[in-house]
Amino acid sequence: MSVTSVQIPAPEPEHSGLSKFLSAAFYALCSFLIIIVNKTILTNYRFPSYMFLGVGQMATTIIVLYAAKMKQTIHFQDFDRSILYKIFPLPLFYVGNHITGLASTKKLSLPMFTVLRKFTIILTMIMESKILRKTFPSQVVYSVCAILLGALLAASSDLAFDLEAYTFILLNDLFTAASGVYTKKKLGSEELGKYGLMFYNACIVILPTLMASSYTDDLQKVIAFEHWVTFTFILYFLLSCVMGFILMYSIVLCSHYNSALTTTVVGAVKNVAVAYIGMFVGGDYVFSWLNFVGLNIW
Repeated sequence: MSVTSVQIPAPEPEHSGLSKFLSAAFYALCSFLIIIVNKTILTNYRFPSYMFLGVGQMATTIIVLYAAKMKQTIHFQDFDRSILYKIFPLPLFYVGNHITGLASTKKLSLPMFTVLRKFTIILTMIMESKILRKTFPSQVVYSVCAILLGALLAASSDLAFDLEAYTFILLNDLFTAASGVYTKKKLGSEELGKYGLMFYNACIVILPTLMASSYTDDLQKVIAFEHWVTFTFILYFLLSCVMGFILMYSIVLCSHYNSALTTTVVGAVKNVAVAYIGMFVGGDYVFSWLNFVGLNIW
């Protein structure tokens, strides 16, 4: 008589509070720095293509991770046809998040950019409850409602209203929420892991983004851009490419140790500093008392 043993999957390990805090702080710092750098490139230097800037960040991610894999510093699954099934639909959300984020950074003042990013929180909460079956205490729901109230108040009195910019930022909110929730879901795949997610995401979306840049004549504008001979611009551009990779890593790391909603809220907390600095940096914030009060509520 033989007995068949059944292996029960081990529950997900509980991460320490220090790991959760450090990963969240790392993400907040990276997100803060890249917004300032991208704003300088797209607004101050008037770089003509946010899509090409995204291509540079994706290319940096691919090069760094591939070199690390070749040196066996990191490990993730080699490519096969199952990769597309395992990672889909994350690449769609990733490229949408990347492009709409850069576009809205270019077209909006930093304070209004950070305010309108608050809608990501409620979208993340809804998606986590529907897709990951998470529940939230009433205190969390009330806090999110207060944040949205401040965001709506500030947006209602934005003297520099731009319909195209608002469309980009609201799409960015949707893509960010979907990307965060599905990143958390896909991190359960042991074969891919966080490095595999980052590498194959970038590999899948870099060519379509480059083709879109060429199709819209952005590539020709980039080639003719006058500041390629300016040392400070080149420094900012390379810094943005490297920071794009580091930011992606910090998002995946924070999502690994925390919930998708926590990752989103960390971004919102970081944006408090961005909003106030943006009133003085960039030169595109239009002051009004109602808008300023709304900024402070959230």
